[in-house]
Amino acid sequence: MTEGNFVDYIKIWAASGNGGKGSVHLHREKFITKGGPDGGDGGRGGHIIVRGDKNMWTLYHLKFKKHYRAEHGGAGSKSRSTGKDGEDKYVDVPLGTIVKDGETQDVLFEITNDGEEVILAEGGKGGRGNWHFKSATNQTPRYSQPGIEGQEKWFQLELKLLADVGLVGFPNAGKSTLLSVITSAKPKIADYEFTTLKPNLGIVEYRNFKSFVMADIPGIIEGAAEGKGLGHRFLRHIERNSTLLFLIPADSNDILKEYEILLNELKKHNPELMDKDRLLTISKSDMLDEELKEEIEKELPNDLPLLFISSIAQTGLTELKDKLWEMLNV
Repeated sequence: MTEGNFVDYIKIWAASGNGGKGSVHLHREKFITKGGPDGGDGGRGGHIIVRGDKNMWTLYHLKFKKHYRAEHGGAGSKSRSTGKDGEDKYVDVPLGTIVKDGETQDVLFEITNDGEEVILAEGGKGGRGNWHFKSATNQTPRYSQPGIEGQEKWFQLELKLLADVGLVGFPNAGKSTLLSVITSAKPKIADYEFTTLKPNLGIVEYRNFKSFVMADIPGIIEGAAEGKGLGHRFLRHIERNSTLLFLIPADSNDILKEYEILLNELKKHNPELMDKDRLLTISKSDMLDEELKEEIEKELPNDLPLLFISSIAQTGLTELKDKLWEMLNV
C-alpha cells in the first residue's frame, strides 16, 4: 500500500430513506359496496449501515464516494398490504474505525469485529394505514399517517490501526528503515524529519510460518498530545497496538530524556497506554562498542527491556523478533 492510498480520516454524508405513506382504502368486492377500511401501512425507509470488513486496511475507498442515500419506503396499499421496505445502504470500513458525529465530534460507536453492523442513520418508520383508525364512532376513516422522514447528517470516520506492535519514536529515529528491513513494507525513507506522514503497516515473518503486524507511525515531537506536529492524527493509532516498541537512535544526546518525553506524550494523550508492554530499542547501534553499550544500560531503568540493533548492519534483528514474539504471546 502506498502512502497516498492510506486514508485514516474521512467525512461522509448519510441520508436514510423516508417511511412510506399509509394507505387510505375502503374494502370493495362485487357484492360488498361499503366495506370497511383496509388501507395498509407504509414500508420502512432504508437504513445507512456501517459494516466491518477485516480485509480492509484504509478508508481510501470512501475518499471519492462521500454521499450515501438509502431508498425510501413504499406506500401501503389495499387489503392491509404493507409497502415495500426501502433498500439499506452499506458503508464497509476496516476494523478499528471510530464513527463520530460530524458536528459535535461525539464518539457514536466503534467497529472492531468482521461483519459487525451498526445503523448509522435509521430509516423512517412507515405511516399507518386507515384501518388502524377504525372505531365505533368512526367506522370509515378516510385518513392515514404519512411516513416519518429519514435522517441526514455528516459523520466523521477515523481509523485506528489494528497492529500488534507500534513503533514509537521521534522523527528520523529509523522507524521506517527498521520496518523496511524486517517486513516487506516499502515506506518512504529519507534523512529529514516527518518523512513518514501516514502510518505504514508491515507483516513480520517469524519462525515456523508465524507472523505479526508492525506499524510505523509518524514520529512524535514534544507537545504532540496538544496537537503539535502531526498531533492527534497519529497518536490515536498507538492505542490499538498491544506492544509499544520505543526506538531511539544511538547518537541521541540523551537517550533516557528522549524516552521519558515519548512516554509523557503518550500518557498525556491517553493514560491507559501506560498499561501496554514496552520495549526500548537503541537503533544505529553499529556505531557503539561494548563499553558504550554498558554505559547506556546503566543510565536506563532496570525494569525496562532493552535491545541494541542496527537496521543497516542488520544486527540484533533476530533477537528483536524473538523478544517481540515472546511479549505478544505471554
